[in-house]
Amino acid sequence: MINRDINQSMYDYLPKYYEDVPEVRAIIDTESAAFEQLHVDINDVLAQFFVDTATWGLANWEHFLAIPVDESKPVNQRRELIKSKLRGIGTVTVALIKNVAESYSNGEVDVIEVPVDYTIRIKFVGKLGVPENLVDIQTAIRNILPAHLAVNFEFTFVLYDQLKTEYVDYNALAASGLTYEELLTTI
Repeated sequence: MINRDINQSMYDYLPKYYEDVPEVRAIIDTESAAFEQLHVDINDVLAQFFVDTATWGLANWEHFLAIPVDESKPVNQRRELIKSKLRGIGTVTVALIKNVAESYSNGEVDVIEVPVDYTIRIKFVGKLGVPENLVDIQTAIRNILPAHLAVNFEFTFVLYDQLKTEYVDYNALAASGLTYEELLTTI
């Protein structure tokens, strides 16, 4: 996107004696406002062609990928679902499963095959806790896995023993003044 003053550019193309004519000024001011709005609209339409910048165009992506449109979901979760669907094409390998799972906001995962049990374990190691859009992740993974494989999800949490090594008791923990979110990142 080029940042320039369209109004001034239009005046620069005119001979100087037109600048003092009120009718010309009205035409230039009106047309430059229309061109600026056109520029904004073109950039907005262009943004809809990319999942990371799409807003009102997410419904088109969802229709294209046969994903039910749910406008009540946050935009970031809708984008993650679209990305996972786009990434989930091809032969199912550990790398593909990892790529699909990591397209969601909870970040990094480890994918462990357990062939004896016909199971795939997906362990979330990027962030602590359960991802807020776990149902979407489970659906995306289930859609790409062969039917004979089971899938288990594992999550990482702060354990009591980890807290005990850092803080003698609850009073010491409370005295630290850390919020729950801060506590999760410091351990």
